[in-house]
Amino acid sequence: MMADFLSPIIILQWLGTAFGITQVLLARKNNISNYLFGIISILIGMWVLYASKLYADILLNFYYLVMSIYGWFYWKFGKQKEEVAISYATFIEHLKAIGIVIGCFIIMSYWLVFHTNSDVPYWDACTTAFAWAGMWLMARRKMENWIYLNISNIISIPLLFYKELYIYAGLTMFLFAVGTSGYFKWRNIILNESRNQYNTV
Repeated sequence: MMADFLSPIIILQWLGTAFGITQVLLARKNNISNYLFGIISILIGMWVLYASKLYADILLNFYYLVMSIYGWFYWKFGKQKEEVAISYATFIEHLKAIGIVIGCFIIMSYWLVFHTNSDVPYWDACTTAFAWAGMWLMARRKMENWIYLNISNIISIPLLFYKELYIYAGLTMFLFAVGTSGYFKWRNIILNESRNQYNTV
């Protein structure tokens, strides 16, 4: 029993979980440093997922890695070479997010069914699709990122239990709770910024 607890996969899950918790708590506080901890968590997670044959989630984590780098620069500089504020998604951004979900699900489902030995292709593809859209919105500092990421979390929790990745399942439940509070935290930040702008006029 102790040997199982100290197995490399278990240890890596604990390490990835620690960095993942730090990342999401910093993101909730609107702290740009969240991306640094996120990158470490992503790299650890990719190895664990490979060992568990969750191939779509590996691609998802690679996408997370790319979007984390992009998000760090976008949060820091934006298009105006200054830090970007939190905002709600525009109609076009909503359409793009929905398009990412649909497109990702179709592509991932096809790849998993016909080119891998995945035993949960559609389940895996669905969690990945919503997470891709959520991470894109997060990188652009949009409020709705929490909604898409939490949909992915809800779908992912039973999948991780099914795969006996109990530590990551626990982390995902924690992420769901933080994602919910993060939405309201960001909403309060927007409200406070609006009040401050109104008071300075």
